Amino acid sequence: MSLTTYRNAQVFTGESEVFTRMDFTVNDETGRLVELDDSGTTRVVDLTSKYVVPGLINAHVHVVLDPYGQFTAGVNPVVDTTVALNNLQQAFAAGVTYVRDLGSTFDVDLTLANLERQGQQLLPGIVGSGPALTMTGGHGANLGREVDGMDEARKAARENMKRGAKNVKLMATGGVSVDGEQPTDVQLNEDELTAAVLEAHHKGVTAAAHAQGTVGIKNAVRAGVDSVEHAIYMDEEAADMMLARGTVIVPTLVAPWAINRHPDVLPDFMVKKAQEVADSHMESMKLAVQRGVKIAMGTDAGTPYNDFQTAVVQELLMMQEAGMTPAQVLLAATVLGAELLHVADDAGKLVNGKLADFVVLANNPLADLHAFVEDRQVFKKGQLVFQS
Repeated sequence: MSLTTYRNAQVFTGESEVFTRMDFTVNDETGRLVELDDSGTTRVVDLTSKYVVPGLINAHVHVVLDPYGQFTAGVNPVVDTTVALNNLQQAFAAGVTYVRDLGSTFDVDLTLANLERQGQQLLPGIVGSGPALTMTGGHGANLGREVDGMDEARKAARENMKRGAKNVKLMATGGVSVDGEQPTDVQLNEDELTAAVLEAHHKGVTAAAHAQGTVGIKNAVRAGVDSVEHAIYMDEEAADMMLARGTVIVPTLVAPWAINRHPDVLPDFMVKKAQEVADSHMESMKLAVQRGVKIAMGTDAGTPYNDFQTAVVQELLMMQEAGMTPAQVLLAATVLGAELLHVADDAGKLVNGKLADFVVLANNPLADLHAFVEDRQVFKKGQLVFQS
């Protein structure tokens, strides 16, 4: 058995909100953290003056979407797979070692998730959803699956899970990136949402709702979703509903921010809506933080100019702007993400038995979250996958 022991690091294990000076050992064959013993050959790596955090978890991505618009998703499975593989390598560069895909084409996310689990591809772990469920003509209908009524929602959820989905993605409202609708539009209704959520929970998988308007957010929460994505127009009642039910918010604050940074090259309708929601989005997240609602980090990677690498630190910084401490931000991007994705047995913390997914940083992220774009090494299952 081959072991690698990392010594003298300052480690954020995820079990507290501070760094602790400690050593840790990786079984190079299993890619998991283990107790150090004398049964194998041990390589020693000195991490004096370095900071180690668990691999980050991006709980909202779209692996087949090209954020720079060079390729159109949903036309060709080979192209979409190529885009996905490139995006996932960019995720590694951001320190992300696990993602949840919330709407893919040709089941690219489900296939890559299986290949990663089988050890055929060294990629971030993937919790896939397959095609998102939306009403006829609803948000994301061009890439998702249109359903109308409880029976169709129920059947589509079952079929997605039959093909390997570990999450059911639901469109409860309109959005920013599609013309002819508003973020406040109610789309899938509460009964349709509930039917799909119940099927997901019967199979032990999660359900997530794209919900931006106030009414749609409350419909999704009452339907029992595990997470509300975006939550742009949230009021106090919605926040309290989520707090009472343990519903998680995945804010994706960086998605409209990225659109607003490129007004000259994106459609006017998209820029107009992104500009309209920006302030309300931040105010909603401030309310969620004040109320103590659970928050997990996600970026909506793949949407315009919202890539899998550089947008991550921007999302972390915006979460801090919303009132979270740097330690709370780190926990949202590790421990809470793992719990939401149902992968806490493998990820989210640096403790023995879990996967050796970690990031070695030159600087302390609790002092400045820009540490994630400075000198760093990223490890997946104990293997170095990125170095700057």
